[in-house]
Amino acid sequence: QCEEAAYEERQYPAGKWACVTKGEPLYEQSISMSFMKLMRYICKENSVGCYLGMTVPVLNEIHLTKEGTELEREVLTAYYLPGEFQQNPPVPTDPEIHITERAPLRVITRVFYGMTTEETILREISLFWELLGSTDTVLRETYIVAAYENPSVPQRRNEIWFICRA
Repeated sequence: QCEEAAYEERQYPAGKWACVTKGEPLYEQSISMSFMKLMRYICKENSVGCYLGMTVPVLNEIHLTKEGTELEREVLTAYYLPGEFQQNPPVPTDPEIHITERAPLRVITRVFYGMTTEETILREISLFWELLGSTDTVLRETYIVAAYENPSVPQRRNEIWFICRA
């Protein structure tokens, strides 16, 4: 009997990320527009003028409304800079892209497959809370959707990350 674990805990080190924040009417529009901006930065639109290399996952940080029934419009999309650029990140030519140093992060994560829409994300958050039960070791208003494959992949692998309190 080889059942996949329902969720796992992971620790990520501090590091530099290229980030874009968008607040389009639909979650999918925000992540799509942000990802296209990040791809242009990764591919050439940077101070070194060369391809930086792709890293995964691409993170989408989301916030729930006070009622917890829908997502806030603003979504932060983040790309981890490859090791050789961590010390001295290339400067983006796009003023909407910011290089941010993120603190170490401890998360509890669960895999899901398919499209990421506001509806699927809210469902995944709800299912994950059912699995975890009542706990105050994780944040309740901020979550991360981690994407491991191109958005055009129909059954792409995603994760929902619950962020552990410090």
